[in-house]
Amino acid sequence: MGMRLPSKREEPIGFAHRGARAHAPENTPEAFDLAVKLGATGMESDVWITADGELVLIHDGTIGLRRKAISSLQRSQLPDTVITLPELFDRIPADMDVSIDVKTDAAMEPLLEWAGTLDVLSRGRLWLCHHDWQRLAEWRSLDPHVRLVDSTSLKSMDSGPERRAHQLAEAGIDAVNLRQSEWSGGMATLFHRFDRFCFGWDAQHERILRDLLRMGLDGVYSDHVDLMMSAVTAHLGEGPARNPTVH
Repeated sequence: MGMRLPSKREEPIGFAHRGARAHAPENTPEAFDLAVKLGATGMESDVWITADGELVLIHDGTIGLRRKAISSLQRSQLPDTVITLPELFDRIPADMDVSIDVKTDAAMEPLLEWAGTLDVLSRGRLWLCHHDWQRLAEWRSLDPHVRLVDSTSLKSMDSGPERRAHQLAEAGIDAVNLRQSEWSGGMATLFHRFDRFCFGWDAQHERILRDLLRMGLDGVYSDHVDLMMSAVTAHLGEGPARNPTVH
């Protein structure tokens, strides 16, 4: 990576992917607590909704040897290692950003209803990710404060990244999230030009983390929280590329 590029944030967010999953079972209290101890500034998980309307954090929407669907089960039928989104908020620091991959559309409106019980600053640190930006655009009207993230790929941008950046800006969708291998300094500069945040996931190695941060990304996702936060700390130690556009 060549010249260091500015980000939209004074400090990029280090999202612990499903908690510190490189060192503890993913999406468990143990993984979330360890991520906090390792210094993560953001937490990431996946949300599904149970039959009795609880927003639970689990990756694939099924559980047990018979792979029963979360949507068919009551909260009380799930093991103690599965916690709810409100329970996660009770475990983490009040100033921690939280990225939630909304795995089922049925969860979004209950999620936004719950988010409405939070203070405005907390809602501004809640990043809701979905693969369909047009659905996100529909949901924007339900809450003006939560952050919405287009989790996508370059291949899915049928009209190209510049057109997508314009669409996200017009729809009030705050950020775009791409796999680390799809980012370049030019791509980050493009989305920043439309005032969108840039996130990169699957950043598992020191070199990749370093390169993404130098590209100006505003947040990175990693299973290896210790490596990630070491890279973020080293990046911040270099000083700003230039004044960030927003705090």
